[in-house]
Amino acid sequence: MALSALLALRAFLARLLRPLLDNAFVKQLRLFGRRLAAAGTAGHPPNIRPRLKILNVMCYLIAATTLLYAIQQALTDYDRFAPMVHLNLAIVALVLLVPFAHRINDIAGGLLLVAVEYAALIGFAAFFSREGGGHLQYLIAAAAAFVIFGLERIWLVAGVIILAVVLHLYVWYAFPIAGPVTADQQAVMDSLYTQGAITTFALIAASVYYAFSLAEQAKAETDAVLRNVLPDSIVERLKATPNAVIADSIDDASVMFADISGFVAIARSLGAHATVDMLGRIVSEFDALAVNHGVEKIKTIGDAYMVVAGLPEPVPDHAPRLARMGLDMLATVERLRTENGLPIALRIGMASGPVMAGVIGTKKFSYDVWGDPVNLASRLEGQSIPGRILICPQCRSKLGEGFIYEAREAIDIKGIGSQEAWFLVGERRPDDPLSSPVFTPMGRRQTRTAS
Repeated sequence: MALSALLALRAFLARLLRPLLDNAFVKQLRLFGRRLAAAGTAGHPPNIRPRLKILNVMCYLIAATTLLYAIQQALTDYDRFAPMVHLNLAIVALVLLVPFAHRINDIAGGLLLVAVEYAALIGFAAFFSREGGGHLQYLIAAAAAFVIFGLERIWLVAGVIILAVVLHLYVWYAFPIAGPVTADQQAVMDSLYTQGAITTFALIAASVYYAFSLAEQAKAETDAVLRNVLPDSIVERLKATPNAVIADSIDDASVMFADISGFVAIARSLGAHATVDMLGRIVSEFDALAVNHGVEKIKTIGDAYMVVAGLPEPVPDHAPRLARMGLDMLATVERLRTENGLPIALRIGMASGPVMAGVIGTKKFSYDVWGDPVNLASRLEGQSIPGRILICPQCRSKLGEGFIYEAREAIDIKGIGSQEAWFLVGERRPDDPLSSPVFTPMGRRQTRTAS
């Protein structure tokens, strides 16, 4: 809940600050900031760079706050605070070397930052005593070490945290305040302690926020990948019971296969790049149609496209949904044919009936469908002709008089035998007469009026 509230707050602030963020000067500043954050990370693998970038940002923040300390102390009483002014300036210089240390390896910068900070805090305590609050910043290691070195180096992280605890306790016992404290000294101590506490809490909060952001980003990316290959309801079932077998029997659903006619010859003439580009555009448009019609894409196999309706969630109008999808697919391919001049045409087969569905595999898993309608739809697609949708008797019955058909003579289907079939011509408009064009064996058309 806390993370959701934080993300909601971030989204609200993004909307609120959008006019400012769109300013040209601000955009240039953001670009410069991204370049600074990426300094020294170019030679590292993509999974390492985010960690190094956040380390760079931490170093810039530390350098900025430390420089402010140096200026504040120099303006307050330079003669008195000269050692601390020089120490702060040295910290600034060393911390800004961290991005250059990334060029050695992915932990060199982190080790440099830890060494500089741990040693400097002892110097602060020796000068201001433990009342200055510098030792509080050892507590940052409890969160920041994970960000700096990553979970893959858990022993290094543990060592850095343990050393921070030891040094925190050492400073507490080794540098108590000596002698009476004057009012002006107490004011300086109070100011330093306040600044140290604020810095400590801010950096711990930033480290935890970053860790949660990475976790949320990884979760969102994984979820997006899952939803690209599985239906949403199946993803939720897998998340609820990761090791469960996902298998369903659906009493009534519709299956459609589509295939590009003459694809092999077209691909041979186009070459690999143009072929993939063409298929990518066609499949992307089909995917959008599947979403619009409320049906479920199952898979593509080469130039074949399989889509179903009525599963994983049963719906009463699965056949009309899929029929409209098929008609829109034909229209889409015709439009693309006109636009690019390629001789592409689609054959489609559609069947209805009881099916089984489930998730297969454990690594490259997929959601697949089995049953007689699957085999029949595939056979009908093979028996169809370019630019037409061939449907089975069950589809014809479920679609009823809401669509227009062209009957064709019985066809012989492997594993089934002689089978009646119809071409789906289009969806009937309210003012259309109840008549159905019929294909005769000679290809001539006559009209049969429905009773």
